Formats: sequence, structure tokens, C-alpha cells
Amino acid sequence: MDILSIILLAVGLAMDCLAVSISKGICAGRFRWRDALRIACLFGLFQGLMPLAGYAVSSLFAAQIKAVDHWVAFGLLGFIGGRMIVEAYKPSAEACGGDTEGSSRHYAWGSLLVLAVATSIDALATGVIFAPYPEWVAVVVIIIGLTSFLLSLVGTAIGTAFGSRFHLKVEVWGGVILILIGTKILVEHLFLS
Repeated sequence: MDILSIILLAVGLAMDCLAVSISKGICAGRFRWRDALRIACLFGLFQGLMPLAGYAVSSLFAAQIKAVDHWVAFGLLGFIGGRMIVEAYKPSAEACGGDTEGSSRHYAWGSLLVLAVATSIDALATGVIFAPYPEWVAVVVIIIGLTSFLLSLVGTAIGTAFGSRFHLKVEVWGGVILILIGTKILVEHLFLS
């Protein structure tokens, strides 16, 4: 495990946050700092804490996981990345409801909390791959949380600035990044250790 892999993992996991933030920005119609900070704080918090929860559960079984950790990482990241790519091409379940006049209702705490949990399930699963690397857990939590926070702010700004003129498939790039990280972990373990 190295810092570059953690940063790439964080960016890959944050692509869901970025995509949802863009869609929220499109629906809201105009940028407001309080709304952007609300979504960024929630997404950053959940994305940062979920790997910690996944790690805590998996660390109970670290000795058993150690022998197959590279396969677990490859399988989980490949599955999550593949799912992100497939979901990027599904029609969006969330619609603006015809309201794009700068309404803050798109940033209601309840709906954002549900989205924060939904977008961080992948981060929960990736916490498992850090069971053999307890020395990296604090760094992972901080980097994933901060990356998700920043990309959520950027996503909200992009959504409000460009509206629905551009159809960005950022989930595809996130999925590709996660698959590549899983492959890198597997190759390093099988051929370089």
C-alpha cells in the first residue's frame, strides 16, 4: 500500500459524490455556499468513516484475510468499479421535479443523508482491504473524506455553472480507477512480492 494508491482509491470512491453533487447543482440552478458545504460535509464525513467501519469489522478476521487479501481487494474493487460503470449508463432515478429555480429544497438534510449513505457503501466495502495495513487506516480515512468533500464542492459548482448542457459520466472514470487499483494490488502481490 502506498500514498498514490490511496489517493487514486479516494478519487475513484469520490466519483459517486461528484456525480450526485453535479446533479444536485443542476437541479438547484444556482450556487449557494451553505448548500454546497452541506452536501460536501455529509459526503466527506460518510465517505471517510465508512472505510473505518469496514476496517473495524474486517480487522477481527485479519489473520484469516491475510492469505487472500490481494484477491479480496481485486474482487471487491473490480466488482465496485464494474458496478459504477454499469450504473453510469442507467437512466437517472433522481429527477429535478421541474424545479431548477435555485431552490434549496434539493439540499434538504434528509435526502442528503440518504444519498451520503448510498454513495458511501462502496467505501464501507473497501475498508476490508485495509485489514492487513492498520498503519494506513488513519491516512485512508482522512484522504478519502477530504477528497470526497472537495469533489462534492467542485461537483456542486460544476452542476450550477454548466447545468444540463453537458452529460458527464464521471462514474465511469471512478469505476475504471477502482478496477485498475484492484488489478495493481493483485499484480504486485502475485508477481512482485
